[in-house]
Amino acid sequence: MTTHPGRGPFDVWAPRPERVRLVLRDDTGDGDAASYEVVEMTRQPDGWWTPAMAVVDEGETSYGFLVGDAEDPGDPVDALPDPRSLRQPDGVHGLSRTFDLAAHDWTDGDWRGRQLAGSVIYELHIGTFTPEGTLDAAIAKLPHLVSLGVDLVEVMPVNAVNGVWNWGYDGVLWNCVHEPYGGPAAYQRFVDACHAAGLGVVQDVVYNHLGPSGNYLPEFGPYLKSGANTWGDLVNLDTDGSDEVRRLILDNVRMWFRDFHVDALRLDAVHALDDSSEVHLLEEMAIETAALSAHLGRPLTLIAESDLNDTKLVTPREGGGYGLDAQWSDDFHHAVHVALSGETTGYYEDFAPLSALAKVCNEGFFHAGTYSSFRGRDHGVPIDRDRMPTWRLVVSNQNHDQIGNRARGDRLTEHLDEHQLGCAALLTLAGPFTPMLFMGEEYAASTPFAFFTSHPEPDLGKATAEGRIKEFERMGWDPDEVLDPQDPATFEASKLDWAEADGGRGARVLARYRELAELRRTIPALTDPHFANLEATADEDTGLFLLRRRSTVPGPDVLIAVNTGDAGARVDLGDDPELAFTTGDGVRLTGGGLELPAHAGALVLTARVAG
Repeated sequence: MTTHPGRGPFDVWAPRPERVRLVLRDDTGDGDAASYEVVEMTRQPDGWWTPAMAVVDEGETSYGFLVGDAEDPGDPVDALPDPRSLRQPDGVHGLSRTFDLAAHDWTDGDWRGRQLAGSVIYELHIGTFTPEGTLDAAIAKLPHLVSLGVDLVEVMPVNAVNGVWNWGYDGVLWNCVHEPYGGPAAYQRFVDACHAAGLGVVQDVVYNHLGPSGNYLPEFGPYLKSGANTWGDLVNLDTDGSDEVRRLILDNVRMWFRDFHVDALRLDAVHALDDSSEVHLLEEMAIETAALSAHLGRPLTLIAESDLNDTKLVTPREGGGYGLDAQWSDDFHHAVHVALSGETTGYYEDFAPLSALAKVCNEGFFHAGTYSSFRGRDHGVPIDRDRMPTWRLVVSNQNHDQIGNRARGDRLTEHLDEHQLGCAALLTLAGPFTPMLFMGEEYAASTPFAFFTSHPEPDLGKATAEGRIKEFERMGWDPDEVLDPQDPATFEASKLDWAEADGGRGARVLARYRELAELRRTIPALTDPHFANLEATADEDTGLFLLRRRSTVPGPDVLIAVNTGDAGARVDLGDDPELAFTTGDGVRLTGGGLELPAHAGALVLTARVAG
């Protein structure tokens, strides 16, 4: 069912085949050939096909397309799904089903959105967030997120994939919500419930590649072009026929914002978008999103995942950039991970000195035109600290990639003590950038988050498992530890155990996360966007990291102190300090200084400024 403005519900763009026919299934029948109606379609000069006779959509119509040679009659059971399908109740290889996007009775008419600046993001995977693994089940956990101080809920990809469970990055139909999660109607209910709870929604979307099973787009038109990125064939953004491919992507962006009321999109791996057009797809996205935001009267945000370390992505268009709002910074994650865990294999190697963490906080990126030993070349571009606000960088101490792309999907919880977990939270939530939490980290979840798939094709499942082992060779991990992504136990073990939040270490860690989130709301320095208002230092000998923050808004100055060393450390302070947060027992103010046990951290208010 097309979401292209001006097109009918059964129109389809298919410039490649010589003949296209619409197949309608009578879902009251027994599924044999007699249950199908086949309607010829007429080709338009622009490559779109329209039914040659009027077809009435009675609300939930199962349909597909026979594409092929002019003389090939085809079999209705072989009809392909609609490239713009909104529902796939029979899976990505089955027929599409119409869905009325306007049927939901929205209750969020007073919702005015959430800006990214000053916000806390919480990333989750629908299939493992709750035991049920559905959008409706996730609604029951929204009060927990509110109590945690979350502003924006980021949902890993929900578009249709082959199989039952998957991270979502193997999606093949961009407009379609995965049926096991509840389909598009459940997604609308989820967003509505988030807004009722005061939470914005960030949807993770993937435009740089298509999954390995169920991708029929090349049968219709030139959706792909020669060349490949890490995940497969390149999406055609700049050769013959690319206008309609880009239009499909841009219409999908509009669909999430307009029809599903989401507040932001996280754009997966934008460095893999190969586009030589005069106006890059990302800039075109920013242009259309800004126009839609003005029309809807609420902020709409675009966040890029990028491996480029180049702020051209988030530089406003009038400044020569693409005009996106923010981008992920993996450098922050790597620096925090190494400082607290001591792990220095693979891409962590360059972040071994504690000064790497100080550099990331002071400059935004570690690699900003410097040599990357993992890449074997210089990498990144310096940030203009005088012009770019710090909130444009989204950071985390854990996320789906950095946990799930480990051999066993092991979390920091497995490697750090309570003090150190508190330090990770302190650096993330009180640091200069936009913090993102990964589901379960707030209560020190012990459950792994492994990479999992459920490809029904044995050969594809085998290739996926073997590819994981090869991928981890560069990280120096034992191949015998790599979990089989196709094993159902790998998926089941990745589901959160919510009982862990109710007592012991989980409850204590959760209390500290809530405490930090509350401090972010009350202390202006913790959301100040200016690089000039922060200074980070690192003492390699003692392992002491200090981050001083102040604000242009009246309020106290802040000192964040983290002792990564194996011995106690002392920090001399100014007049009248106040200990606002500690990672646990043993941190204290004494004699005008801060005493920190090994592997502990604290947040101190170091000055009072009249409001």
